Amino acid sequence: MSVTPSTHPESITLDEFRHGMRRLSAGVSLVTTALGEERVGLIATSVSSLAAEPPSLLVCVNRSASSHDVIINAGHFAVNVLHEHHSDLCAQFSQSARRAERFQQGEWQTLQTGAPILADALVSFDCHLEKVAEWHTHSVLMARIVGIALPGEAAAPMIYFNSGFHRLGE
Repeated sequence: MSVTPSTHPESITLDEFRHGMRRLSAGVSLVTTALGEERVGLIATSVSSLAAEPPSLLVCVNRSASSHDVIINAGHFAVNVLHEHHSDLCAQFSQSARRAERFQQGEWQTLQTGAPILADALVSFDCHLEKVAEWHTHSVLMARIVGIALPGEAAAPMIYFNSGFHRLGE
């Protein structure tokens, strides 16, 4: 299939794009990794199932994010799907001024790769990075899931909508 690029890419402004994307609700995940003694993480809404065979995820990470290079160099990461009560973790991991507070709250474990897994996440996927594709400002990470933690029962997820974190049904 061939796609013809737009002849007028300037027809959509960055502001229009951002306003439009605010209307696309998404689940909120905390992507974490460890490289040696360094643990890093970031909040992501661009996480998606890639394939069931092999079980794999797709995660988009801005290359300017402080965690980006550590995730790439580690070659593994965890995707922790956040519960509606994780609003403080969202703030800690999305605000650079609170970087020192990261990993101070919550119970952290590891599975196969050694990436930090949040014990009370809705689900945590332990992933081995298999491929990276560059797309303008972002890296598209394609990873095989090598472990899953499913603590407790399914519960209400944290949702990102209209530039803020919300509980489902707000």
